[in-house]
Amino acid sequence: MTQLDPLILGRRRITGSPSVGIAHTQEMLDFCARLHILPETESFRIDQISQSFDRMVRGDVRYRFLIDVASLVQD
Repeated sequence: MTQLDPLILGRRRITGSPSVGIAHTQEMLDFCARLHILPETESFRIDQISQSFDRMVRGDVRYRFLIDVASLVQD
């Protein structure tokens, strides 16, 4: 059994989305604001990615995980 088997067998998935531009993103945010649609997410820093992956494998995830891209910036 590999580390990814619980993802596959547990019907879990890892997804991402490419940036589609500021105008499209703003349109989506405006739409959500009009309909009072709020995100259900949990964000984490890049240095927490291993712990987040382990939680996902264990099924200890209630919301979508987001990587805080600001944590990618190095001083």
